[in-house]
Amino acid sequence: MLWQRLITGPLLIALILGIVWLDGSLDARAAEHGLPPGLILFGFAAILSVLIAREVVAFMRGASIQASLFASIAAALLGLFGTAGSTLFQPASLASGVLSSALVLMLVVALLRMSRERDPKGSLMLAGGTLLVGIYGGVLLGFWMLVRLEHSPWVLVGAILTTKSCDTGAYFTGMAIGKHKMIPWLSPKKSWEGLAGGVVTATLVGAGLAHLSASLPEAADHIPIWLGAIGGALTAVVGQAGDLAESAFKRDAGLKDSGHTLPGMGGVLDVLDSPLFTGPVVYWLLRFVPTS
Repeated sequence: MLWQRLITGPLLIALILGIVWLDGSLDARAAEHGLPPGLILFGFAAILSVLIAREVVAFMRGASIQASLFASIAAALLGLFGTAGSTLFQPASLASGVLSSALVLMLVVALLRMSRERDPKGSLMLAGGTLLVGIYGGVLLGFWMLVRLEHSPWVLVGAILTTKSCDTGAYFTGMAIGKHKMIPWLSPKKSWEGLAGGVVTATLVGAGLAHLSASLPEAADHIPIWLGAIGGALTAVVGQAGDLAESAFKRDAGLKDSGHTLPGMGGVLDVLDSPLFTGPVVYWLLRFVPTS
């Protein structure tokens, strides 16, 4: 309901800003003890991994696919810890081995869960579903933690705002002039005009936030305007792909929302469907930020 959304939205924004502020304020103290930055955000990401795993399991069960909640949560956490934690190991070959081992362990967890039932029926679906959760709720979220290891948490906020701005631009543009349906069999309300409006909005927001990033204290967080604009356009397109992917999951499961964690908004995936997919894009784009 609208009144629930009006309450949940501001509370969610306040919670996120509080976590981001606390996370950034502890960077110096963490460095003094030889710890990596982003510990608060990493803990928050671990909670999100568990919530995402629960929602994807609900998708699979709604589509009559065998799924284990325990195995799925374990896979999501393995994906998150493997992606972000692998950076703590040197040399690079060891870091790659840590990440690869995490992916293999996802499969092992699924097979152990299957052996507990002593019935091979549905084992392929269980293994595939568990790996899906590990990627969806772990690896994709882990990319945002990789960004946090090299940048302040405010860069993450800017990237997520840019991604979500596409939804706002697409909604209002589609309502005003949307005539040509983009994928009517999957998302009847989305139009090509709306997508174009979303891309333009995200491009402008990305460029604007990149301009404002010059006021941040760390040089690594100073994003060139041209990169912010390109990043806005790319995250808009990829974010819409993430939105459509979640729509496909919900339709297959016969569900309207991914959950009821956020009153008036649905589940965690209903909010994070697009940012999850844009994490890898943001990570690779930021490799082009000048180091000096």
